[in-house]
Amino acid sequence: MRGIKLIERFKSTQVHALNQPDTNVVNNTGSASTAGKLSNHRVKFLGSKLKSGKACSVLAAKTRLPFGLPRTELLEPPIEPHLKPIQLVETLADLYRRFETCSELEKSLICIEQYSILSSLDDPKLLRRCLRAARQHAFDVHSKVVLSAWLRYERREDELDGVSPMDCSRFILECPKAALVSGYDPNSIYDHCNCYQECTKSTDAQISKHNECSVLEEDGDISFLVGNEEINCVRFKIAALSSPFKAMLYGSFMESKCCKIDFSRNGISVEGMKAVDLYSRNRRVDLFSPEIVLELLSFANRFCCEEMKSACDIHLASFVSCMEDALVLIEYGLEERANFLVASCLQVLLRELSSSLYNPKVMGIFCSFEGRERLESAGHASFLLYYFLSQVAMEENMVSNATLMLLERLRECAKEKWQKALALHQLGCVLLERREYKSAQCCFKASTEGGHVYSLAGMARSMYKQGQQHLAYKLMTSLISQYKAVGWIYQERSLYNVGKDKITDLNTATELDPTLPFPYKYRAVAKAEEKQTKAAISEIERIIGFKPAPDCLELRAWFFIAIGDYGSALRDIRAMLTLEPSYRMFNEQVNGDDLIELLNHKVQQGSQADCWMQLYDRWSSVDDIGSLAVIHQMLVNDPGKSLLRFRQSLLLLRLKCQKAAMRCLRLARNLSSSEHEKLIYEGWILYDTGHREEALARAEKSISIQRSFEAFFLKAYTLADSSLDPESSSYVIQLLEEALRCPSDGLRKGQALNNLGSIYVDCGKLDEAANCYMNALEIKHTRAHQGLARVFFLRNQRKDAYDEMSKLIEKANNKASAYEKRSEYCDREMAKNDLNMTTELDPLRTYPYRYRAAVLMDDQKETEAVEELSKAIAFKPDLQMLHLRAAFYESMGDLNSALCDCEAALCLEPNHTDTLDLYNRARGRAIHPQEM
Repeated sequence: MRGIKLIERFKSTQVHALNQPDTNVVNNTGSASTAGKLSNHRVKFLGSKLKSGKACSVLAAKTRLPFGLPRTELLEPPIEPHLKPIQLVETLADLYRRFETCSELEKSLICIEQYSILSSLDDPKLLRRCLRAARQHAFDVHSKVVLSAWLRYERREDELDGVSPMDCSRFILECPKAALVSGYDPNSIYDHCNCYQECTKSTDAQISKHNECSVLEEDGDISFLVGNEEINCVRFKIAALSSPFKAMLYGSFMESKCCKIDFSRNGISVEGMKAVDLYSRNRRVDLFSPEIVLELLSFANRFCCEEMKSACDIHLASFVSCMEDALVLIEYGLEERANFLVASCLQVLLRELSSSLYNPKVMGIFCSFEGRERLESAGHASFLLYYFLSQVAMEENMVSNATLMLLERLRECAKEKWQKALALHQLGCVLLERREYKSAQCCFKASTEGGHVYSLAGMARSMYKQGQQHLAYKLMTSLISQYKAVGWIYQERSLYNVGKDKITDLNTATELDPTLPFPYKYRAVAKAEEKQTKAAISEIERIIGFKPAPDCLELRAWFFIAIGDYGSALRDIRAMLTLEPSYRMFNEQVNGDDLIELLNHKVQQGSQADCWMQLYDRWSSVDDIGSLAVIHQMLVNDPGKSLLRFRQSLLLLRLKCQKAAMRCLRLARNLSSSEHEKLIYEGWILYDTGHREEALARAEKSISIQRSFEAFFLKAYTLADSSLDPESSSYVIQLLEEALRCPSDGLRKGQALNNLGSIYVDCGKLDEAANCYMNALEIKHTRAHQGLARVFFLRNQRKDAYDEMSKLIEKANNKASAYEKRSEYCDREMAKNDLNMTTELDPLRTYPYRYRAAVLMDDQKETEAVEELSKAIAFKPDLQMLHLRAAFYESMGDLNSALCDCEAALCLEPNHTDTLDLYNRARGRAIHPQEM
């Protein structure tokens, strides 16, 4: 069951806030919208302008494509706003070595550098691991505050209704209170904080308040006059507040001989001075109102009362609970340099992201040069802070003034070489989007001079936009001659090439990096321009098959509309909106829902019962895109159906769209009408974010309320996510059998039977496993063919296993995994053919590369074996492939290369036991070569 986890389970000086998505910015040179999101790779198409919503509907009713098909000359890939080392493996290895040898204080920042480099891989779990490690090794309060808020922001999609930004998640890495404690915390990244243990302290303070006031009964021996009021104080207690007071009251100053001292001109009220007296006696500030504590803070600053200042600082920080409080108190904190108060306010503002970006007061604090200087004086301006802020701003609106100003502040805070390169590169990306090409070119050039080779692509693009196409071509050609071939270099040069040479560059780019979307899109549009629309559809389907991005689905929908296949177009648009609900089509001029409404008149609409039948068929044929489209249609008719949102999340996880899956899980929980159902969805959210024990607790609590299929399935699935001993396996079997006794539909029961069969196989109970798989197939759970094939194989019925997988290939819409699995049940030549087909359908699957490399190694073709792995590692630095290549290098005696690959692999997964063993062995051989 472990092996089937996610696959099976289912520039003005004025400061502005970010404009709302429909607001124009930047001197009318471009429209600001969420199109600037970091991971967005839409086809840029300058089509007809949208006149109005009604005009669009009328126009669309008359023509198939109201804005026409995109044209090849208007297509271009984005310049990604990430660090993209041209030698990624070597860079990761260097990061690992530095992390292992640096001081504890340096580890957190190295983790952030790792985050910046791995961002280009678009792996949310890997990036979250980097942020967790950075937070775990953070030492100062400022870094903890920023990183805790960043972690919370990264998981914002799975936040639940009723949870405020300052609520504690009960885990120490995201706890707002734990972030305000200075010092290194070696606790595990999954450890609980102490928030839930604090419950009665507030009542204790109330009880003791009266007793504390009795301290005032002590006679005073000095009076301070404030206006007409006289406040009696104890001289030695006031003197103990600070050195200036001690010098004034016991030194050679005139006040040392006075019994009454006039304090009317020292900016403190009568109530404030009384509070000073009380504080001098009991050293507590929690008895006063916030207004009085603010007075005390100012007084402490004026008279250097450091202990009083610290007490006021910490106490005022406890009052910050919302953005309104933070915006008021941060001004006092900055004025009085109350660092703890500023940290607390900063935490609220950061945990309110991204909504706080639209508040002009918040942007006034962060964006301006003066605001950064004020934060710096309080110890709260850092590269880390502005890196986080600029990331959020770019996701919200790539071309806003606020984004530009935050990146300028980021550049000012950059100290290390990689920080400067990143800040300049991202600034160049934003300026390029704003069509400020000359300024963008300067930024890219400076980033390149700092060692970031990928910025040359931005530099070439800026030249191209200024009409210097030949210079851009020469720049990219020189890059090809200087460095090892990389896909993005050929992709970029293709923009400046013409004719067959352009297509040659695009084909080379795909060969080197098949995950780049632009070459597929360009070739597809080029075929459409030649009236080969079906060939265009086939071309774009090559990438949709393993990377179903919204822009690729949009392009395929265009093609389907062009040939009048409105049903297929409607399917793609619905799937596209599932992945990104706010996506706008036709160069952001048409709302997807509006186009759906228009196409609905061209396609016969079925009832909800018809949709359930369609979903059953699409699910059974392993058509994930089709299944998403059907569920999207069902949600239009029944938007409050939490079960449908849950089904969406299962499909999205299977498509490796984790953020979208988390969004659907959150919606499922929020729409749940019963407590036991909410607990189930909360459990899945916790499981998918790494909190296994909490997921189990939710499942058990749900079962205690109502015994249900989903509760038992969640508990069984979570328990199976570990190495099961016979006793544990038996318990999981009991849970799955209990789940099957509960009411559910065939889709989920088929899944439970499939998982149950997998556990039986692991326990060696092949007859029971076969029965489970056969029962699953009877209710059209097509994936059970794979489990049944495994049973045949274990019974030494190899041909039957092969035939069973052939049935799956025949039925499944998504066939890559089936071809890969069938390769295990045939001879070497047939296996090679199946694995070649797997790579053609899904080049991100790593097993085929590892298999082919192992075969080459067995045939004593060491160089070819390494090249086979290197080909895939170039676009997907996978842990297993790096480990295997390191083992190959070690066997070949190339210990330096073996160590480099081990270090890169350990940078991705520091606790991978096999790689650690290989690394230590290779390092030992390198140190003592005479023992080889």
